[in-house]
Amino acid sequence: MRLGLILLLPALLAGQLIPAGQPVPKGANPPVVFIDGYQSGCTSDSSFASNFGAADKLLQNAGLVTLYFDNCTVTGNPDIETVGAAFGSFLAKLKYADGTPVTQVDVVGHSMGGLILRCYLSGKQPGTPATFLPPASVPIRRAVFLGTPHFGSVAAAVLGSDKQTAAMAPGSQFLFDLNTWNQGGDDLRGISALAVAGSGGTGIESGLSGFDDGIVALTSSSLSFFQPGTTRVVPYCHTANSLLSIFGVCKSGVPVLNILSTDPNNMVGQILVSFLTGTNAWKSVGDSAETNPRLSTTAGLQVQLRDQTDLPLPLISGSIDTTPVIKLTANAANIVYAESVPATTSLNVQLTPLSGTVQATTATLAAGTVTVAVVKPGPVISPKGVIPAAGPAPFPYDVAPGAYVSVYGTNLAPATQAASVPYPTQLGGVQVLVDGSPAQIVFVSAGQINFVYPSTSAGLTKLSVKNAAGQNSVNVRVAPAVPSLFLLDAAGTSAAVNASTGIVVGPNSPVHEGDFVSIYLTGLGSTTAKSGLDYANVQPTLTVGGKQVAVSYAGRTPGLAGLDQVNFQVPSGVTGAAVPVVVTSAGRSSSTAFLNVR
Repeated sequence: MRLGLILLLPALLAGQLIPAGQPVPKGANPPVVFIDGYQSGCTSDSSFASNFGAADKLLQNAGLVTLYFDNCTVTGNPDIETVGAAFGSFLAKLKYADGTPVTQVDVVGHSMGGLILRCYLSGKQPGTPATFLPPASVPIRRAVFLGTPHFGSVAAAVLGSDKQTAAMAPGSQFLFDLNTWNQGGDDLRGISALAVAGSGGTGIESGLSGFDDGIVALTSSSLSFFQPGTTRVVPYCHTANSLLSIFGVCKSGVPVLNILSTDPNNMVGQILVSFLTGTNAWKSVGDSAETNPRLSTTAGLQVQLRDQTDLPLPLISGSIDTTPVIKLTANAANIVYAESVPATTSLNVQLTPLSGTVQATTATLAAGTVTVAVVKPGPVISPKGVIPAAGPAPFPYDVAPGAYVSVYGTNLAPATQAASVPYPTQLGGVQVLVDGSPAQIVFVSAGQINFVYPSTSAGLTKLSVKNAAGQNSVNVRVAPAVPSLFLLDAAGTSAAVNASTGIVVGPNSPVHEGDFVSIYLTGLGSTTAKSGLDYANVQPTLTVGGKQVAVSYAGRTPGLAGLDQVNFQVPSGVTGAAVPVVVTSAGRSSSTAFLNVR
């Protein structure tokens, strides 16, 4: 009997709540770190049980280890950015029982806890203007956001009057900056993420019954700004607080998002266990954002008015020309906002500045989330609009040094014009600047610019498009490599040539076993000159028909800035009209292209 207990002990330990600073038992899945929400003054109980109930027991039954980052360990309700940095330090100190570091975790953040996680992922620093120092890599596999006010909550001012509640007000500068930190959006660094949004509110917060959880509107708690299919809506309230019942902001008797139990009927628990253990059961719990009756037809909007030099202008008010007219709320950050407006239809938006004439713009808003927009004269770079010029846009939103890149937007150039080699740093009166340095420009038009991203270190850079009408700047994250294959057609045919004949590979000119092939792409990253060629500093790998093949050369195509090539020999045993080809470098894989092999 004693031996049986000893053998059972590791399994029991693998599921319990591990106290801070204690070694973490290893399991089949990474440990799960919970982050609590806002704690006014941290004067009340901030224990795990008071914030998450029996979530540790729930995960224990699924064989998952539970850890807890109590944001009250960072005293004084400081900037959320400061707590985000402390969370990063917490992760860095985690060790397994054998003394090795914990290199991967899953995270569950309730309410403000989700914003703490997002600050860590983006490296957002306190202060204005906003600065970001994103960590080079993040040890997070999956994340679940429970009722997180990604775009704020009108109830924040009721909760307190400190830096944290001010940051969570709708349209705050903090949220505007966080939601636009990388190319006008936030890609959550590409981790696998899911939001659980509550619809158990009576509508006091949002003005629509069933459109909030008593504290946060569905458009604010949705993750549709990140990716489609990442939000589940359940009829739950935000949290267990007597004030929510007293003031009638939550429907009577509804459960809450954050207090979990081992009850198999608890919808949040079902979603949590399924998502964290890698099953698809969560997809059938509650509604998706795309099918929820209210969220699927509703959007939110936050707008900042800027001058031609990209500086914010003071705003008095804003409105949307519907029947009846929708008034946009203005705040001290000179941002106007609304949590619920019609989606997927063209809206006329009127912005009234403190001085000057009323500015008008049109917008068609995506359903199920909040659109964060900048209105200004001159060039405007589209959100998520800086992408490799080959293949589909990569995810997360990164580019590589030396890559051939496209930027999309409006009013980017007064006319269409193309350049020839050597590419100029000004074309048609347009400049593209990266951290102030001019880039080589290949092509300009009103809606698109193609250019070569300068060689720069990995990290966040500032990209500016400048012309006679003004300028616009966005942050762009540079990764060591972002391989993107050039395609010849919509079917995904790879841009490749037979290296012996120089003939483009296609249906009438296939390659055969043993042939040498050059496949063309961009995004292999920085290079080193050697023997007249520019070799990629990070050597990529290549698979053809699922087989890894030796790469004889990987680097820039001679004489063509921004264009890369990979040379290889067609392996044996691989044939077909559409043999899949994938290039991987620095942990990033290209989309699949196809090669004709006979």
